[in-house]
Amino acid sequence: MTDDGTTTAAATSTLGYEQARDELIEVVRRLEAGGTSLEDSLALWERGEELAKVCRRWLEGARARLDAALAGPADPEGAGDAAADAG
Repeated sequence: MTDDGTTTAAATSTLGYEQARDELIEVVRRLEAGGTSLEDSLALWERGEELAKVCRRWLEGARARLDAALAGPADPEGAGDAAADAG
């Protein structure tokens, strides 16, 4: 990959979920509108794939955090459960 592509990939990995999602929406809009050259369409498609991966990583991370929170505290003695049962 070229330096420009490496820089773009590094910049993509630092995007927040909302930023990546909004840019992905714009990429899809441009692809659906048509009127771009084959080369530009391919570049847009590749960018969209990168952005989709960023969104997927954020969502998987959020799912893991939710699952951990729903599983309850990592207290081996279950003190958190006893407090919840008392209420």
